Formats: sequence, structure tokens, C-alpha cells
Amino acid sequence: MSVRVLLADDQPLMLVGLAMLIGNTDDLEVVGQVGDGREAVRLVRELRPDVVVMDIRMPGMDGIEATRQATAEPDPPKVLVLTTFDDDEYVYGALRAGASGFLLKSMALDAILDAIRVVAAGEALLAPSVTRRLIADFAGTSGPAAPEPAAEPAPDSSLIPEITDREREVLTLVGQGLSNTEIAERLVISVATAKTHVARLFAKLEARDRVHLAIIAFDTGLVPRRR
Repeated sequence: MSVRVLLADDQPLMLVGLAMLIGNTDDLEVVGQVGDGREAVRLVRELRPDVVVMDIRMPGMDGIEATRQATAEPDPPKVLVLTTFDDDEYVYGALRAGASGFLLKSMALDAILDAIRVVAAGEALLAPSVTRRLIADFAGTSGPAAPEPAAEPAPDSSLIPEITDREREVLTLVGQGLSNTEIAERLVISVATAKTHVARLFAKLEARDRVHLAIIAFDTGLVPRRR
């Protein structure tokens, strides 16, 4: 069964290029193309795509708000943000809004196709060259700057009381951008065991993907925020 993709971008050439590229694949299918965020949300409700490839700057409604509304729908699509703007506010805003990935339009088109497949499978884009920088550098920039505290607050375990000590360790490492293989090496456990712990974290914390787990790790103080 093909992955059903909705394209949302106000650049017609980008829409045409992606649609043609996807049209040449056997496992992906474009079900709609729109040029503004409000229309993207309407078509999410009407067409029920599996993945939305979402631009940030669009007329009517920006991609971050469109992502927030799309991912709040029943049985929501995965959202892959694809933009020209590698900006702190956009990156973390998109992840907080529910995006499963954040890519730049300068990436190779084949890499974008692979990214669509990744988010459709329920994963997030956690390649060291992308997600570690996004999460580690930008996770503390989701809102207006606050007065800098004298010291980093201790992790607020009351926010995640239902997880075990080992799961807390795994959550911390996910927040640092480590893959299952790297987590297994760090904790001296098997990759299968690492996968099991991550799967339990998904269920217990009701996380949609690894990016969401990483955000939880930051919000609870398990991973210090950079200033």
C-alpha cells in the first residue's frame, strides 16, 4: 500500500518538483497539493493523508500553526517540515507543534523521499547531522527568553513517575539524540533491549515518536537546556 502524501508549499516549482519525484516511486502517492496552511489543514481533514510535507512560511496560516492543527486531528498524519529557513524559532516551534521531522530544501531530493518514508513508519529524523543539532541547540528556545536561573534545575521526576530508573536513563539518551544502537552500547545492553525500553517509553509517555520523547527529556530536565 502506498504512503499517501499531501504537499503544502507556496512555491509552485517546489510542489511540481516533489510531485513529479514522488510520482516516479512505487510506494509513495501524492493525494493533494496546496499553497497555504489553512488549506493544508482542510485537506488533512478531507483526504486523511499519511504524511504532510509542510513548508513554514505560507500565506493564510504558517506551517507551524498548520502542523499544530493537523496533528491535533483524530488519527493525525505525520508531518515533515520542509523549509528554506534554518532558524532556531522555526525548528523548535515545528517540533513542539507535532512535526516528526525538520528538513531543509537544500537537501537532495532522494533524501526527502527517504524522510517521508521514515516519518510514515512512525519514526523521527534523528540523524546525528540533523536532530542532535536541532534538539541540543534549540530545545530551550520555545518561548520568550526568561531570566537565567542561578543553576540548572534538577530533573522533575514527578512529571514522569511511572517510568523505571532504566527507562529514565534511556529517555535521557534519546534526548541527547542517540540511536538504539548507541544507547545499547552506552548502557551495555542489547539493541533489542534498548528497542524494548524505547517502545515502553512511547506507550507510557504517550509519545508519538523519538522527537517527542526528546522534548519530554528536555521539559523534565533530564537533558540540560543550552543557553
